[in-house]
Amino acid sequence: MVIARGSTLTLAVFFFVLFVSAVGLGWAQQQAPAPSPAAAAQAPPAPKIDSGDTAWLLTSSALVLLMTAPGLALFYGGMVRPKNALATIMQSFIILALISVQWVLWGYSLAFGPDKGGVIGGLEWIGLRGVGLDPGPYSDTVPHQAFMVFQLMFAVITPALITGAFAERVKFSTFIVFTLAWATFVYDPLAHWVWGKGGWLGSLGALDFAGGTVVHISSGVSALAAALVVGRRKGYGHEPIRPHNLPLTVAGAALLWFGWFGFNAGSALTAGKLATSAFVVTNTAAASAALGWMFSEWAMRGKPTVLGAASGAVAGLVAIPPGSGYVTPLASIIIGAVAGFLCYNACNLKTKVGYDDSLDVVGVHGVGGTWGALATGLFATTAINPDGKNGLFAGEPSQMGAQIIAILASWVLAFLGTVIILKILDATMGLRVPDEDEVAGLDLSQHSENAYALEGPGYGITSGGAFAEAMKAQPKPTVPA
Repeated sequence: MVIARGSTLTLAVFFFVLFVSAVGLGWAQQQAPAPSPAAAAQAPPAPKIDSGDTAWLLTSSALVLLMTAPGLALFYGGMVRPKNALATIMQSFIILALISVQWVLWGYSLAFGPDKGGVIGGLEWIGLRGVGLDPGPYSDTVPHQAFMVFQLMFAVITPALITGAFAERVKFSTFIVFTLAWATFVYDPLAHWVWGKGGWLGSLGALDFAGGTVVHISSGVSALAAALVVGRRKGYGHEPIRPHNLPLTVAGAALLWFGWFGFNAGSALTAGKLATSAFVVTNTAAASAALGWMFSEWAMRGKPTVLGAASGAVAGLVAIPPGSGYVTPLASIIIGAVAGFLCYNACNLKTKVGYDDSLDVVGVHGVGGTWGALATGLFATTAINPDGKNGLFAGEPSQMGAQIIAILASWVLAFLGTVIILKILDATMGLRVPDEDEVAGLDLSQHSENAYALEGPGYGITSGGAFAEAMKAQPKPTVPA
């Protein structure tokens, strides 16, 4: 039996993960030496876990998980053609599994482990060695593993956002390896730069409360790189490529809005005033951006669309995270309204420039995330968060400098890192499915399934090619005697 080179590399990655898991298990099971009685007597009182904070953080973790599957899965799944619906949903779903394992084995240690020169975390916490149920260095009131699993959900949704840029044309085996490589070499270092203790952007004073740079700029800019390297879909610009199920997309957008409260308010790590403030500005910015996009589209195209309103809400949710713990409700109205206007125009710009960002990741997350990071430098105030900083409008223009540096650093790392990873994978595994498989649809060519029991043009039902091969592989039904 001949195994394709992409499948061989995918299996190699899988067995590598199993090997690292075994090594990490052995390391984690080594017992640390017990402290001497004298040291124990001199140790300060241990931080006390707060059950309310812990309950809120675990609930927030579940809310952020919901953002990826089903939220993003449905949001993206409804915007592709029916022959690619399952494959698109599968990408978001399987990323949840991939990164959940990667984060435990090495991702969390690289992102939040002991600092190495401000650039990366060390491997001291590989396999969660030393990451237990007592409070850790990032919070005194919740178990270290609660903080770890909350940050896991951010690590999950970020590469899932990128998939919207290359939807409908990338091999599933290559997608798996890309996800693991991108999380390890782009997301984990950037998370350490901004959020890790000792990270150079955090030490510089850049503010990112809940992921404007780490999540949205990184995914949006990586999406631009992916769209350019992977290339356009067959027929792009020459034949209609329309969303096949907008109710599904709107349902996904509503789930994203719901889950985003955990994304932003959960980043307070405590169930108190700051979480409440972040909750309020999150909802306000989403509402303002939905209106901003809708009225912009209404004025420029003559009619408001449902897809536009849903996309506008997501644009507001993208723009508010970096400032959600630092800005007032009135500022969030401005941030959301501007995000709706900017992201609407950015998404229209892609047709003029000519790149095929299938589901507008660049226009929404790249542009919205960049605006949100800048807006944080404008509107941040210590009246909301005494542990934060004042922005330009609160009398500290220097904060804009820190925000701009963080934006530029995020753009450079995300773009160059993604291009390098994709070029290597293209040379070794190949990025795109064959033309006939793309025409048949990824549901059939990659998974031998159909989302809908329908026939006709656009549903991936053809007389030959990938569909014929898939049908040959199906077991024959048995008829009772």
